[in-house]
Amino acid sequence: MKTTNHLNREKTALITGASGGIGYELAKLFARDGYNLVLVARSEEKLTQIAKEFSEKSGIKVEIIVKDLSLATTPAEIFTKLQQAAIKIDVLVNNAGFGSYGFFHETDLKTELEMLQVNVVSLTHLTKLFLKDMVEQGYGKILNVSSGAAFQPGPLLAVYFATKAYVLSFSEAIANELEGTGVTVTVVCPGTTASGFQQRAAMEESKLVTSQNVMDAETVAKISYQGLMSNKTVVVPGIKNKLLAEAVRFTPRKMVVKIARSMNSK
Repeated sequence: MKTTNHLNREKTALITGASGGIGYELAKLFARDGYNLVLVARSEEKLTQIAKEFSEKSGIKVEIIVKDLSLATTPAEIFTKLQQAAIKIDVLVNNAGFGSYGFFHETDLKTELEMLQVNVVSLTHLTKLFLKDMVEQGYGKILNVSSGAAFQPGPLLAVYFATKAYVLSFSEAIANELEGTGVTVTVVCPGTTASGFQQRAAMEESKLVTSQNVMDAETVAKISYQGLMSNKTVVVPGIKNKLLAEAVRFTPRKMVVKIARSMNSK
């Protein structure tokens, strides 16, 4: 039976990968609108600074959880900690993710397995854990951060592109399943965004990064937030990125892969 307790209490958003980039900018928007925050990232120093900033500026409650989502136990540990603290999550933002650049036969397996854990498994696990409560209370929002990479295969970033295709497909499917429950799922597919992603993936010199079509994290976050609050299922920030996503549907598959290889090349 659905409850209406959410109508009479403060709302709380949980954001993974909240210490910088799109995650940090999304946290700013939630704080601005009075949401209490649960911020998850690996850097305790950064999270502590951000928590102090938001608490002082917006007067909200901020809980920080220093965890590594590349570890299989992390999602359950986060969920248990919040249950013990009686903190209900109204909005789940699965933002954490990273890439690894290079030919698949030469790249590091350990890094790629960690990437699959963060980008796919932890995202799925957190969604499973928090979604049941959302459906029970008849309210909730989930924002999954995918990528423009979701729309085609990506040579030189093969595993990363595949993980983002999963996030898009998974999000669209459960969004359909949840129709009529009061819970919505939004997946955002940004193009290249100025953040620490490129440095971690060792792809600063690729054409994707050096091209003119790079958006800033603040703009991507604003468009994502608007889409989430408008209950949109798929959000693609930027006209060029929307056109590229559509063009893939009408271009021969071999050509799509060749173009992606060219853009990913240094």
